[in-house]
Amino acid sequence: MTTTVLVAGIGNIFLGDDGFGPEVVRRLPHHPDPAVRVVDYGIRGMHLAYDLLDGWDALILIDAVPNHGAPGRVRVFQAEQGSDGAANLDAHAMNPEAVFASVRALGGTLPPTYVIGCQIESVDERMGLSKPVAAAVDTAVAAVAEVLADLSPIPAAARQEE
Repeated sequence: MTTTVLVAGIGNIFLGDDGFGPEVVRRLPHHPDPAVRVVDYGIRGMHLAYDLLDGWDALILIDAVPNHGAPGRVRVFQAEQGSDGAANLDAHAMNPEAVFASVRALGGTLPPTYVIGCQIESVDERMGLSKPVAAAVDTAVAAVAEVLADLSPIPAAARQEE
């Protein structure tokens, strides 16, 4: 059985460290498994909501997060997907909770969701990541690979033999 995984980089590249998700996706190596789809959604929340209706087995969100330690700290965690909340989705903004609510409002089911988040330093209007967040991109790329490996139905020993 193949596990289908959507890897979604989210964030606004015009707001400094909020562009973390798109930058990580840009640096991810091509994944050879066609069951893994990697997309830079940027701020297109409605696009992500509609893509989640395709019935993925797992979602990996890569995003900048506030209030989770020192700038540049990468944290991997499973997102809680509450069933409450309105589906107030702005087609030109990205709010994961609104995306999740929209998927439910459209009759979809959310897959288990893993977040690879990086603590921001600043989301001032500018292009480019701050030094600590830019330094965390490689850590996040490695974290994506680890989560994908954990989600793979093929045991690690068998993957190494291929």
